[in-house]
Amino acid sequence: MNLIERFLAYTKFDTQSSEDSQSVPSTPKQLLFAEYLKKELEAEGLSDVEMDEKGYIYATLKANMKDDVPTIGFISHYDTSPDCSGAGIKARIVHDYDGGDILLSEGIVSSPAKFPELKQHVGEDLIVTDGTTLLGADDKAGIAEIVQAMCYLRDHNEIKHGDIRLAFNPDEEIGMGAHHFDVAKFGCEWAYTMDGGDLGDLEFENFNAAAAKVHLRGVSVHPGYAKGKMINANRLAAEFISLLPADETPETTDGYQGFYHLLGIQSNIENATLSYIIRDHDRQRFEARKAFITQCADEINKRYGEGTCTINVNDQYYNMKEKIDPNMHVIDLVLQAMQECGVPPKVEPIRGGTDGAQLSFKGLPCPNIFAGGVNFHGPYEFVSIQVMEKAMLVVVKICELVGHYNE
Repeated sequence: MNLIERFLAYTKFDTQSSEDSQSVPSTPKQLLFAEYLKKELEAEGLSDVEMDEKGYIYATLKANMKDDVPTIGFISHYDTSPDCSGAGIKARIVHDYDGGDILLSEGIVSSPAKFPELKQHVGEDLIVTDGTTLLGADDKAGIAEIVQAMCYLRDHNEIKHGDIRLAFNPDEEIGMGAHHFDVAKFGCEWAYTMDGGDLGDLEFENFNAAAAKVHLRGVSVHPGYAKGKMINANRLAAEFISLLPADETPETTDGYQGFYHLLGIQSNIENATLSYIIRDHDRQRFEARKAFITQCADEINKRYGEGTCTINVNDQYYNMKEKIDPNMHVIDLVLQAMQECGVPPKVEPIRGGTDGAQLSFKGLPCPNIFAGGVNFHGPYEFVSIQVMEKAMLVVVKICELVGHYNE
């Protein structure tokens, strides 16, 4: 099976995770793919293949050299985003893309006018959807690249390498992918997530992240007799939202700018709940953001009485740069591998997070390398076959370079 056949086979599985579930993995259908992947790894001759009860898969490509070199790992997640359906994906290949509009299905067009990233892939072969589902390159492209790289190394014994560990996990898209990851079992000195975007992306800075739940308590009275009595929780919700800066949202920020993102509202006269995520690359600004949203809750209570507004703020993950900076050799290896593979590196901060961020704080330095997908989490997602092939070769080259690590 080649790289693209492998990836297309993966897209046939619906592995959408769910934020509303308390189980691990969050959806049982993820385990169907995990079982498939486990059998595939065994069939390809990987060693130490195991899957735990939560759907975390671990495997090893054994060293083909006697020298003592670091054991490194590669990690990808197999769940897809709750933001868009992952059921019944109809992937197809647009050969030799000409730079124009791509008709995904009747009335649904992927256009470089709206998605200028397409212009970077003229002349390449693009895998697209039919415009009704996401594609799942985030992160099944990463899995396919890692598995194919291990098969390549298996079939090219002249490339010397140490033990290479693989891990594939559920629930990254809901921020839970690293929660049950067994770092001790993985047994690596460092690792890489193959979960980045387009060609050359290399990321070792990400947001500090927190989630906030704001609960607003109103007083319901018959509207004909409500004067001086009713407190409308719907209006409280709007009032709370207005206290946060309107120009500090995802749609108004980029680069290193942080934001408050309103994920959802559940509201009636008596009760309202607002769900927020809070993001900032800078730890000090991150702490200030958490303090400010708490002050907004205090302000509502000053206006309408203590207990009207309650807020729970919980940290989710932190900026991995704090843990990567003392271990910059893991970045230098990627930069060298990209150079030798003809890939121009693009080192940029992630405006999000990866499992690697949480793993880095668990003692496993784990930056993020491009997997090739573009326009994640929606029906206009696509991936270039040529970029996927480059990503696979970068994995191979990293393993080769580590094989010479002590020379």
